[in-house]
Parts: sequence; structure tokens; C-alpha cells
Amino acid sequence: MRFSNDFLDDIRDRVPISAVIGSRVAWDRKKTNVSRGDYWACCPFHGEKSPSFHCEDRKGRYHCFGCGVSGDHFRFLTDLEGLSFPEAVERIADMAGVAVPKADPRQVERERERTGLSDVMDMATQFFQDQLQTASGARARAYLRERGLSGRTIETFRLGYAPEGRNVLKEYLAGKGVAKEQIEACGLVVHGPDIPVSYDRFRDRIMFPILSSRDRVIAFGGRALSADAPAKYLNSNETELFHKGQVLYNFSRARRALQGAEGAETLIAVEGYMDVIALHQAGVENAVAPLGTALTENQLELMWKITPQPVLCFDGDGAGQRAAFRAVDLALPHLKPGKSLRFALLPDGKDPDDLVKQDGRAPFDKVLSEARALDEMVWMKEVGQGRYETPEQRAELEARLKQVVGVIADENVRRHYQQNVRDRLYRYFQGAAFAGQAAGRGFERAGSFRGGQRTGQKGGFARGGATATTAASDRLTRSGLVSRSYDQPSLRESVLALTVINHPQLMQEDYDEIAVIDYDNRDLQRLWPAVLTAVAESGARLTREELFLRLETAGFGGLIKALDQQIRNARLWTATAVAALEDAREGYRQALSLSKRAKALKRQKAELEREIAEAIETEDAARIDGLMAVLQEVHLEIARMENQEAIIDGFGVMSGRVKGPAYGQNS
Repeated sequence: MRFSNDFLDDIRDRVPISAVIGSRVAWDRKKTNVSRGDYWACCPFHGEKSPSFHCEDRKGRYHCFGCGVSGDHFRFLTDLEGLSFPEAVERIADMAGVAVPKADPRQVERERERTGLSDVMDMATQFFQDQLQTASGARARAYLRERGLSGRTIETFRLGYAPEGRNVLKEYLAGKGVAKEQIEACGLVVHGPDIPVSYDRFRDRIMFPILSSRDRVIAFGGRALSADAPAKYLNSNETELFHKGQVLYNFSRARRALQGAEGAETLIAVEGYMDVIALHQAGVENAVAPLGTALTENQLELMWKITPQPVLCFDGDGAGQRAAFRAVDLALPHLKPGKSLRFALLPDGKDPDDLVKQDGRAPFDKVLSEARALDEMVWMKEVGQGRYETPEQRAELEARLKQVVGVIADENVRRHYQQNVRDRLYRYFQGAAFAGQAAGRGFERAGSFRGGQRTGQKGGFARGGATATTAASDRLTRSGLVSRSYDQPSLRESVLALTVINHPQLMQEDYDEIAVIDYDNRDLQRLWPAVLTAVAESGARLTREELFLRLETAGFGGLIKALDQQIRNARLWTATAVAALEDAREGYRQALSLSKRAKALKRQKAELEREIAEAIETEDAARIDGLMAVLQEVHLEIARMENQEAIIDGFGVMSGRVKGPAYGQNS
């Protein structure tokens, strides 16, 4: 019996290869990493005492480094257990909970027709490739050169050109003996009962072949060269071969990148064809793209079949953020243990092509390294734009977040998200009074209740009249030993923001890096776009006084005063207006370095804690001990970094124009 490739791919994707092999071997606990789907055992095909037999769920393959056997799910069963291929397919289908299709003459005929259509699509691809090299393809070649694509890249992706004429491709295929019905079934011409004579769908366009998961051309995307074209990008219509919402551009090539000897970590979803191709040329071969529409559920499931945590890459502007939030809503109901998303937000106005064109893949890798987890995007989506100062507003926020995570179908994942929401709300509301002062919303006096008596005192952060909790927290902040949660700025974030506000010349020196500073603090997240807008509008002419006036007019005066008071309490004078530019620059750079290092450590700590939890679930004592040792090192590094931050006030005597003792004077 002949099984369709789609059916075989489907049941392979549904059943981890470790589940097939695990019944016949004992996994080595020291070398195996269950959370990554990476397994080692003594080879069942030859006798050995040390494990050299390896299988990976992500690749769906096994290999023995001792005897050299390798294969997939079906090969394992046919070679080790002596099953016939149909019997092996039935075994895997049973494990997948999928019925084996019965022989259907109509299905056989349909497969034959699909094969014929694929041959026609390949002929069309070759035609477009040839046309790119003719005189009529000169403009298309010039455009591709301007986009920085090499000849090798153009050949790898089989890019081509569709000529301007209405019947050029149709007549070419007809001359090759292709039937009219096949040309129409491939979607290569526009036809219908109200169209007397069919004509080429793609005209005067750069052509991007779209491949199936088995590397057959199933559709095209065409980029118009004329500015008058009604659609800049045009895709093939739905056909027997092509269903747009179920296909990702470059999927098969990206999957091979994940399965290679030096496999990439995950799939990266970007916006369009050119982003994928530019990244490939820069060495990032694991990128895919939806086909001109928002990501669909089928495309998301397609990515999850081969990687547990794909990264969705969006522009950093408002449209990109809205697209990211739509993807959040799409993904939440379908989350499973170990299956999630991360979100990489590009600098405003940049796309992946821009990032890699000048400096190679390094800037894009940096964006990926700062990708946000899905739970963080949920929080940003629901909390980022609102103010929650009253009990009623907070209750509304809490109810909305519960509703958002309540759509998660998996009970365990939903429970953890609900706990995550509770923890975040607790930290968020705990700092509300503190944040009220920082945001400058009329909180000129901070008071506390002691023994039923209120004591009020004018000041900034947590002076003598603050509550005991806030006062203790403020003492820790001044020492530089803690990093506050949302709405309570950490010292390093305050240094970064206030240094730039007091010395806007720094923006002219290093605008790109300063523009993408990722603040944890909610009020600084609101402040920073106003700072960037002011600098963009005024350019090099902008003075500290003008910038402060703009920010004060926008309602940030109280926040800046509160930041200044915090900085003064901690004696970090390089961030103030009285510091010389050289000292301010040095203080800013060290604070930025600390901030980057802190975020990297935070990500590493979270990953280790996740792996420890997984190891505890599998009762892997050896792995737990190893991970705990690494986690202890991370904690020590965090402590060393915090101690370094605590002596940050040692900056600044290099220029000799401002000395520490004079710091306490008003600027």
C-alpha cells in the first residue's frame, strides 16, 4: 500500500521518536536532556557498555556513533523489529491516534494529478529564472542588486522575473504541451466564466517560488516593479497544491537548518520574503515568513511541530506592536506544556533586511537575544497603556487579565499563567504609592500612619515620613543592592534616563543605542518616547533646558524631579546636570553595561530555574545537582554585579571640573 507523504509527515510529527525507541532501550540519565528532547542510550543494534546511540526529537532521527546505523521512526521498527514498512506505519499511526487511510482509487488519481501540477509549477519557475537573465529582466536584476542580494542567493531561492506581456507564460507552457486546464489549476492565469480569454496572473514582477515542506514549488509570490501596480505583492490564489494559511515561506530550508549538524536553536518568523532572504544571506538560515497575512493557527502549529518556542519578529513601531499583540491572542488558547512563543521587537523603522545589510547578522542576533517571553507580552498588552490608580481601576485590570489567561485550554499551563498574573499584580500594586510620587501626579507630600497619627513630610522618594516598608526599600535602593520591580525605578535605570536628559548631547553621539534602551520601569517606558521625539524634532540644537521644558509640558516634570532626588540620595552625581560631559558619558556607559548584564543574568536565572523544575519532575538527581551548582554561580555573579553597582558613585573625577563634595549643591 502506498501512503501519501503528507500522511507520513503528519504521524512522524505527532509522535516523538524517543517514544518509539524508548520501549526498547534504557536512556542514559547523565547524558540525556529530556527538556531538549536529546536522548542517549546503549545501541540496541550492537552490544556496547557506554552509550553511543543518540536520538533527537526535534530532528526525528537516530544515529549510533559506534556502528553507524541511522534512520527515522519507520526505519527503527523495520530494522530492529523486522516489521514491514506498512506495519511500521500502522504502529506509528496507532501511537499518534490517527487512522491509517484505506486504499482509495480516487486518492491515487488525485496524487497523480498533484504530481502533474507540481511539474508544471517547476516549468514555470525555470521560465521565470530564465527571463530574469534576459534584456527584459534588467530592471528586476537591478532591483535585486540594490537590495544587496548576491548571485548565489538569487540562485538558491530560484528568484525570477515575470515579463510584462499578458500571455507570455501561458504561451510558453502551451508550447511545452501543458494543457489549458493544468495551467488554470496551478493558478498561473486569471480565468473564469466572465473572462473571455485567460491571461497571465503575474506580469512585470520579481518572482519568489513558494515551496512545500517537501521542496516542491506549489505557488508564487510576485513583487511589482511598477509603482502603479494595484498590489505591491501578489500571491498565487488557492489551488489544489497551495493553501496560503497552511504554508510558511522558506519552511523546508529552515527546518533543515534546525536539523543540521550545527542546528539553529529555533524558528524565527519575520514579515516577508525579502527579510527571509536577506537573513539567509547573512547566515541566519532558520527564518520563515507568513504569506502576506497575519500568522494563522495552522502556521503556528506548523512551527510548533519542529520547535517548542519559535520567535516572532516584529517591527518596533505601533503597527508591529499591534501585530505582536494579535499573535499573543492567537497563541494563548493553544499553549501546551513546553510550547510557547517569544517576541523580538526590532528598532523603530528597521526591518531585518536593514539590520543585516550594513554589519552582518550581529545586530539581528542582539535583537533575538532580547526577545520577550509570551507572559511578558500579555502583561505589556493589558497594562502598558493604562493608569490604575484607584481600587476600581485595579479591579478592572485584574478581571481583564484573568479573562485573558482563562482562554488557555491546557489546565496546567493555565494555572501557571494565573499564578504569574497574581504575582505580577501583587508587585505592581505594591509599588503603586511609590510610583505615584515618581510619576509626578500631584504627590508633593509623602506621609505615613504611625499609631493612627499621620506624619507628612515634603520630599522625593521615601523620606522620613514614608511608611516603614517604603523607607526600608529606599535605603536598599540607595545602597544599589536591589533592583525595584515595575513602577519603582532601579538605580541603573534612573542613571540611564537622567544622564541623557541632563546631557542630551549623548543622544547625538549614540542615538541608535540609546533609542532602544529597554526599561523595566513603567513610568520610564512612558517617558522615553517623549525624550526621543524631542531629540528627533530638535536635533543637535536641543539643550537640557529645552528638553526639560518639553518634558515638563508633557507631564513628566514630577517624574524627573523624583529621579533627581533618588540620584542625589545615592550620590550618583555623574547623572546630574552639574557633571562634566566626559564624566556623564562614562557614568552612562557603565550604567548601560550593568543594565545589559543584569538582564542577561535574569534570563539565565529564569532558564536555569525552569530546567531545575523539569529535572525535579523527572527525578534526575545528577542533573539537579549540576544545575543547582550553575544557579549558585549565577547568584554569586548577580551579587558581584550589585556590589559593583553599589560603588558606582566612584565615577567622575577624571575631568576635574566637578568634584563629589560639591554634589549636594543644587544645580
